Amino acid sequence: MTVNHASVLTKDYFIAYLKLIMKSREHTLIQAKEFAFDFFFKGDMDRYGPSTWLQFEKAIKEIDKTMCKIEMCKLQSSTSS
Repeated sequence: MTVNHASVLTKDYFIAYLKLIMKSREHTLIQAKEFAFDFFFKGDMDRYGPSTWLQFEKAIKEIDKTMCKIEMCKLQSSTSS
């Protein structure tokens, strides 16, 4: 994956990237976050600047929120059966 150091990577970019890690490596969100931090950011949250890091954090929050909604739906459907 080639990354242009001059631009800010978007939340949508990181959502796709994290989902790819989760699916291909069968990782949880926490594991995918750690993998991305080590592999993509090389352990340095300032590697691509604070704006890119903020987009990464926003992507994690959005995925987490989406996963919580899915879990709530599963719980509701299993209790109503």
